[in-house]
Amino acid sequence: MSVNLPARRVVGSVAALTSSRASTSFLLPCLQRRTIFSFGTKGWGFGKSQQLDPHAKPTNPLTESFLKKKPAAPQLVRGDLAESSIFEDEAASGKKPAKVPAGQKKILPRNPDTMAAALDPDPSARMRWERKMVIREIHKRGRLTRKQLLKKQERELLSKSHDFKTSVKKLVPLARQITGKTVEDAIIQMRFSKKKAAKEVKEHLEHAKNEAIVRKGMGLGVVDGQDFTPMMIQTKDKKSVKVVDPTRLYVDQAWVGKGLYGKSLDSRARGRVYILKNPTTSISLLLKEEKTRIREHEDRQQKIRNRKTWVQLPNRPVTAQRQFYSW
Repeated sequence: MSVNLPARRVVGSVAALTSSRASTSFLLPCLQRRTIFSFGTKGWGFGKSQQLDPHAKPTNPLTESFLKKKPAAPQLVRGDLAESSIFEDEAASGKKPAKVPAGQKKILPRNPDTMAAALDPDPSARMRWERKMVIREIHKRGRLTRKQLLKKQERELLSKSHDFKTSVKKLVPLARQITGKTVEDAIIQMRFSKKKAAKEVKEHLEHAKNEAIVRKGMGLGVVDGQDFTPMMIQTKDKKSVKVVDPTRLYVDQAWVGKGLYGKSLDSRARGRVYILKNPTTSISLLLKEEKTRIREHEDRQQKIRNRKTWVQLPNRPVTAQRQFYSW
């Protein structure tokens, strides 16, 4: 009959035999009970008898002395603040001063010298600019160019979107699809489009519409007291459109532009990894009101009316001609 003795226990037994108090505990077999059948402290396996007591006091003398010197936690009174409270400063500073009525407040006068640093940072440049504007006004005698007059009479909004995760090739057809349409019709077109980028274009159309209403005051309807008769006009692309509201918004121009490229990994064969360049594209919209399109339609019609009748042989005196040859 053989006894199962691990090597580390045999080595430990040599020291036990040489000592004055020899013990025969090393001769007892050490059984390791690690099975799936563990039923607590009385069953096989590891029981709960070796768990540490969380409420046991430390036996280290340094820890005991530290706990004795540690001050006890202060007892809080109901309605009081702890020392670590974020409202401690307010409690120490006292109550806030009573609010003064708006009519009794003393308004301090503004100091122009202090405000000049922000309002007039470069006085010499401002004086040169004012002198230039006065000279220009005298030369033109108060007359404005046609472009300046149209800027004052007609409103427009240029809105650029953020970069969409798509390419220029895929976004250009959508930009062509909404050009010349009213904003409501363009939103409907993008709503029922099967293109993936149409959803983002629709959201940008809604954003540009709200921005035009809030920032420029466009699309607010006819002013009370002004009558407008619905009329049919012809657009630049030879399409007939019925205008009911002269302040209705439409997409005059739409174009796209390239953005920054993103990078992603493309796993290939034999452990190779390529780098993909993911393109991004933005779309820019120029919104105008229908009265701009009405004015352009009338300009085209007036240009057609001003055309003169083409004559094959105009009635003009014959000059630089002789009845004989000059050679």
